Amino acid sequence: MCSRHHLYVTVPLGMAGLLLDELEGMGLEGLSPDRAGVGFRGTLEQAYRVCLWSRLASRVLLCLARFPAPDADALYAGVQGIRWSEHLGPDNTMAVHATGRNAALRHTGFAARRVKDAVVDQLRQELGRRPSVDLRSPDLSLHLHLSGTWAELSLDLAGTALSRRGYRPRGVPAPLKENLAAALLLLAGWPEMVSERGGLVDPMCGSGTLPIEAAWMALDRAPGLDRARFGFHGWRSHDAAVWESLLAEAKERLHAARGRLEADGGRSLRVVGYDADRGAIRAASEAVRAAGLEGLVHLERRELSSVEPPRVSHGLLVTNPPYGERLGEVGELRLLYRGLGGLLSSRFAGWRAAVLTGSEQLAGSMGLSPARRDVLYNGGLRCELLCFDLSPGPAEGGCRGSATAAGEEVTQSRDSEGSPVSAPLGPGAEGFAGRLRKRARHLSRWARRAGVHCYRLYDADLPDYAAAIDRYEWFVHVQEYAPPKTVDPARSAQRLADMMALVPQVLDVSPGRVFLKVRQRQRGRAQYVRLGSGGDFYPVREGGHRFLVNFTDYLDTGLFLDHRLVRRLVGELARGRRFLNLFGYTGTASVYAAKGGARSTTTVDLSNTYLGWTRRNFAQNGLDERRHELVRADCMTWLRGQRRRFDLILLDPPTFSNSKGLDRPFDVQRDHVDLIRLAVGCLAPDGVLVFSNNFRKFKLDREKLADLQVRDVTARTIDEDFRRSRNVHRCYLIERPT
Repeated sequence: MCSRHHLYVTVPLGMAGLLLDELEGMGLEGLSPDRAGVGFRGTLEQAYRVCLWSRLASRVLLCLARFPAPDADALYAGVQGIRWSEHLGPDNTMAVHATGRNAALRHTGFAARRVKDAVVDQLRQELGRRPSVDLRSPDLSLHLHLSGTWAELSLDLAGTALSRRGYRPRGVPAPLKENLAAALLLLAGWPEMVSERGGLVDPMCGSGTLPIEAAWMALDRAPGLDRARFGFHGWRSHDAAVWESLLAEAKERLHAARGRLEADGGRSLRVVGYDADRGAIRAASEAVRAAGLEGLVHLERRELSSVEPPRVSHGLLVTNPPYGERLGEVGELRLLYRGLGGLLSSRFAGWRAAVLTGSEQLAGSMGLSPARRDVLYNGGLRCELLCFDLSPGPAEGGCRGSATAAGEEVTQSRDSEGSPVSAPLGPGAEGFAGRLRKRARHLSRWARRAGVHCYRLYDADLPDYAAAIDRYEWFVHVQEYAPPKTVDPARSAQRLADMMALVPQVLDVSPGRVFLKVRQRQRGRAQYVRLGSGGDFYPVREGGHRFLVNFTDYLDTGLFLDHRLVRRLVGELARGRRFLNLFGYTGTASVYAAKGGARSTTTVDLSNTYLGWTRRNFAQNGLDERRHELVRADCMTWLRGQRRRFDLILLDPPTFSNSKGLDRPFDVQRDHVDLIRLAVGCLAPDGVLVFSNNFRKFKLDREKLADLQVRDVTARTIDEDFRRSRNVHRCYLIERPT
């Protein structure tokens, strides 16, 4: 039970950030998110807990083996390396599903058959009989994923998708999967609303998915509690005692929640679903009974125009209205959305609202400005969850939205008919546009010649337009420097609006690919606060490598552009050397070293998030993690206890850190001598330390380091796009005296 496995939890696109928060809430550590899910090392009990309790996950995959699979024969041999009698017998059934491909294995069906052949051939040879294939309800479901020349074969612990809770009536269509419904409720703040005894209304509830998921959350009911079968039930290594213990715990929690509800006469749960269609209400009623919620979820047939809130002072209205897939539906649906907007404005003052829509045009017909937008995917359709604060506005008494939060995607405003609105530009905007256009013209030519794909275009070149603007292939990242308190807030807001209106035009990119953050001095714990939970990672190229960047969830993107030439220098020095990356961040320098021919790499960082990001960057570049060590530790503490010697060390500390894992706050100016001494103590006799930092006023204490050979190589590590800001970082090569 205590042995740990490589586990990967899959989730629909757009929900990885939410899944990360959910798994952290279960007490899981070492989580490594990417666009499609979250990986971690965990026990069987933790894997079972995710199967039982995750409201967001699609599947839980337990990795059985990872091996090179450049062709079909190598794939077959890798699968044969697993002892299959430990997992299933000849009387069991099995199925194999495959994703990904490479040059030799281009068809997932063929790859899945080779896996099946390897399994049944081994069992036939060992036991004289072989298991049969059952694609609909197998005892054991295997999942193969191909990435480049590597294959990962996993056991699907879920079996069928975890989104299938079991309460939906057979034959009823599913416009909204259960885990997507749970995501809507979490993003809209329903758990907080439950604690405040708020109500919930879905005015177009369909088959009742949103009200049922909301009631289950309020009752602390495990979504997998009544599920008859999981994928692990047909697995020979299944631990029934662990599973029964988790089930007992879940039943106790549900019993306690129902007891609390009965004690207050049911007043703390007000969940209501309305729909104009009689068939929908019948299906929803059947689903509510199957979910064990009779008497707790109220369903009623009503036209949208007659919907009213229950008798509570506040709550959440959440709904998934139709999007209009056929051209003839748009006019009719525009009236529906307009009616929904009027309903929110007139009858739900003081409430919160969340509307999932796949049509910007229809959303504009509501006549309301959302306080927040979150991108989600309903199947393959890109949708937005629009969240509204239905407090009366200061002037007209209508519904208002809050200002764009740091890290949110910026989109163009639209009128009530969904048509773009062009706000007038302020004085000086033309000068900003001209400067940005000139820089873009010059740097795009340089970037093409130099093979650079991600670079800085503009860095507060004009004092009134104080922002850093970076291009990441087809994306643009804008970081506004927080203005001084002496600047008129209205004027500052106008200039930011000017920049966000002009950047897409000047750089010829879609407004949806422009991301905004407000950058200001971070103090104390604030520097580690996550800005968002979108979980969207995008691959970009640099120096022949691929790295994942995130534009919304963190203060930085995961790729420091000014250190491009520092990373290149590391790659050039790494061949045949043992490389140590201190304060490794997302491991980009470790990738350069590994691809540059390093014998081994060790990456040290205190953050689980960054170490997980490093793993994903390794995977993006086809690196075998077994040769590349990841260490979670405070670098100074780790160095003090280290006896190994390294031929090449990169030391790139933060300017300041107040992480809870440190003995005391770190300050690079105050502490750099001690830190360099510790790092030099781990250097091989002919080793090289690359020391770099981004403190603009940094001064190296050469007097206290006089016994070392120190070369200032700052000038050679600052590329063309940062030449105007030569103090963006300092970089030194440090060696023992010869």
